[in-house]
Amino acid sequence: MASNLVMDEFGELVTPERPYPGHMRIYYYRAVDVEARIPFEEAVLFQDAHLVVADKPHFLPVTPSGHYLQETLLVRLKKRLGIDTLIPIHRIDRETAGLVLFGIQPLERNAYQKLFRDHAVEKNYEAIAPWRADLTWPTTRTSRIVEGEPFFRQREVPGVPNSETLINFLEKSGNCARYTLRPISGKKHQLRVHMNALGLPILNDRMYPPVADTPEDNYQQPLQLLAKSIAFTDPVTGEARRFESRLSLNFRP
Repeated sequence: MASNLVMDEFGELVTPERPYPGHMRIYYYRAVDVEARIPFEEAVLFQDAHLVVADKPHFLPVTPSGHYLQETLLVRLKKRLGIDTLIPIHRIDRETAGLVLFGIQPLERNAYQKLFRDHAVEKNYEAIAPWRADLTWPTTRTSRIVEGEPFFRQREVPGVPNSETLINFLEKSGNCARYTLRPISGKKHQLRVHMNALGLPILNDRMYPPVADTPEDNYQQPLQLLAKSIAFTDPVTGEARRFESRLSLNFRP
């Protein structure tokens, strides 16, 4: 607090003297001793008074966590655009590339985040995975996903489904194929879990199925999963919004 590193969700400093309002969300921006540069650049695809839409490269986290602080999409964009109030409306995995939306105006954040809570956003991903001739396309995968062991790895268990993904085949090349994935729900690692459960683990996924000894990041082998497009009705302006990533996966038909 003495170093002005603690703020509330609206970017206002939190100090020892400040009265505490109920349910206040607090953010602490700590220092990281050594933080290597992630050698890939984000791109800003769209910006107006309400939204920033960015293309996130593989390996770059969306928000500070663990030993990542400066090398995160949020901090990079705050520095690049000079918008201190920027906050992600949703998140994608560090290993996944593609579209991430950020809100600019603090009073509008809840309206945009509510779109994701209410599943009022159409999200489409692309993935490279093995080809299976015995499966019929399109297909829908529904299952119950819960926290596994260790906690950061999810798993399917019997019970009432809490996740759903629509999956379709796009094109084949050798033993691999390019697929489109549309998550209806938003469980952690849902697409990776569902593809692995179908016997189609996404290329270069080191978690589903798990790798015995997880190596350091190999920048030559990114997870072949891309947040390709997103569409919704803007709750602030009423406009129909649709954004598409300019990135592509490593697939040569």
